[in-house]
Amino acid sequence: MEEQSSAPADDPVPSEAAQGPSASKGRAPTIYDVARRAGVAPSTVSRAFARPGRVSFETAERIRAAADELGYRARTITRRTDAREGTRMIALVLSDISNPVYFDLLRGAEEAAADADYTIVLANSQETVKKEQEALGRVLPLVDGVLMVSSRMSDSAVRMTAKQKPTIMLNRAVSGVVSVVTDNAMGTRRAVEHLVSQNIRDISYVAGPEASWTDGMRWRAVRETGAALHARIHRLGPVAPTIAGGRAAALSWMEHRTSGVICYNDLMAVGFVRTLQEHGLSVPRDAAVIGYDNIMLLPYVSPSMSTIAAPVHAIGATATKNLVAMIRGAQPTSSRPLVLPSKLVVRQSSRVLETPTLRRR
Repeated sequence: MEEQSSAPADDPVPSEAAQGPSASKGRAPTIYDVARRAGVAPSTVSRAFARPGRVSFETAERIRAAADELGYRARTITRRTDAREGTRMIALVLSDISNPVYFDLLRGAEEAAADADYTIVLANSQETVKKEQEALGRVLPLVDGVLMVSSRMSDSAVRMTAKQKPTIMLNRAVSGVVSVVTDNAMGTRRAVEHLVSQNIRDISYVAGPEASWTDGMRWRAVRETGAALHARIHRLGPVAPTIAGGRAAALSWMEHRTSGVICYNDLMAVGFVRTLQEHGLSVPRDAAVIGYDNIMLLPYVSPSMSTIAAPVHAIGATATKNLVAMIRGAQPTSSRPLVLPSKLVVRQSSRVLETPTLRRR
């Protein structure tokens, strides 16, 4: 069968010398091995994987069969030749993919990207700067823009990334980089006010990662609001933003107990409460506990967990829509972060009194 007129003729098979090194035991098969097995030129093999529409169906099938027999896998993603069109891919770099708070953020980002005909490429930094930098190094040549979520990299390193590709930071403000954040200060103030309304004036803040911008914002709000309401404020940590981190904080708290606790995130709050229960203590009687993020499981733990809720889905969607606009040539209209509202959700873990003594302002 002749090739379709829309596809150019396959390259002639080059001489044996031009086909590159022959396959040998102990090494991975190469594009030259596939070309020899399929009876085509290496350039045709490359085109079959990178731009399949440029190779006839029969030739592409022969190449795929040869690749399967040899165990060859294409190792790279090739950019489209039209630089104006780009790859239509966006990198989303997360600090910790195992944290449930990112489920809705990912959903919001993916939905907004799909609406604009873009695909999300996900990278997980595992809360380490080194892995984050390595991930960015791998994906930057392949994407049109970058979403960085709760990055632990320095401000200068983030700005360097933004110089290479359109970049938006989520959950952190960096000067010179477009950012989408939650109103951390307002949500945290509401949490402290709520505890004081329950006659709690001795409050511990369980700190998250030292490199976390949001941790700094929340700690400052706890300190300032506590001082304004004449509450005694203590700091525990920093600890890992995980259930295990919450467990470690609970053991430290037992040495210097306070009647109120605000945790950097919900995972820590869950670990904190579980540890107290395992030691025969009761929440909220022995400690009223509040988390941050409003992850989906909180209403179902016992006691149900109070938390500061962020519009996580909206953060992902808003950041992605703005990034697509930047990729298409739009310029930011403000140097200030886009701030989305947060709110306190009161459940059993912090409800000590039926009638609060201090009303929320």
